[in-house]
Amino acid sequence: MTTIVSDQPQASSAEIAAPLVAVESLRRTYEQELAPVRALRGVSLSIERGEFVAIMGPSGCGKSTLLNVVAGLETVDEGRVRIDGEEITGRDEKWLARFRRHNVGIVFQFFNLLDGISALDNIAMAAQIGGLSRAAAVSRARDLLDLLGLGDRPGQLPAVLSGGQRQRLAIARALVNEPLVLLADEPTGALDSDGGAEIIELFKRLHGDGQTIVMVTHSADVASGADRVIRMRDGSLVGAE
Repeated sequence: MTTIVSDQPQASSAEIAAPLVAVESLRRTYEQELAPVRALRGVSLSIERGEFVAIMGPSGCGKSTLLNVVAGLETVDEGRVRIDGEEITGRDEKWLARFRRHNVGIVFQFFNLLDGISALDNIAMAAQIGGLSRAAAVSRARDLLDLLGLGDRPGQLPAVLSGGQRQRLAIARALVNEPLVLLADEPTGALDSDGGAEIIELFKRLHGDGQTIVMVTHSADVASGADRVIRMRDGSLVGAE
């Protein structure tokens, strides 16, 4: 019997077991006129591949700051963040923008869509910035519109869509470059209860297909849709369930 020996380097057990997102001892203080605000006080956590994690807490607890740091949108005073083994803390803006395009999808509470272009072009433009040709970008955008229940609205402007439809469009844009992790900051916060429930069901479906999701919310009902809930208060993690 012939034994085939690969000449490719073998991953160590530590590399195989490494979390997708590793956050270590993050500290972030905002200087204010009256007194400094300690938004993050030594926060550490790990997110495994394929997890759907909710970070829950009241307004001002630091959860959005934490998400922005993981996204590379904010800096920290101390600590580090690794995504898929790549350290993103201390990188310059050009490097971070390139890394986000291919590895991180971001969904904002207030959609952040381009109101002057169609639903399809909101998605396709992100794909083209990510390196796809126009034809490939349009094809992928149409697939995502179909997947997210907007297949009959490719030419519509965001302003004529409902809040739930605009958030689904924002999610499609965040997914177009097939990110390793989807980060969502209060994705139901600008929606009514029906629209919010619709978005959580969509996240559950995406998670069922293997998408890693990290969601920030102040709502226990919204957080209950996740696999794991991490609680924050006053810049610190105070529990998990």
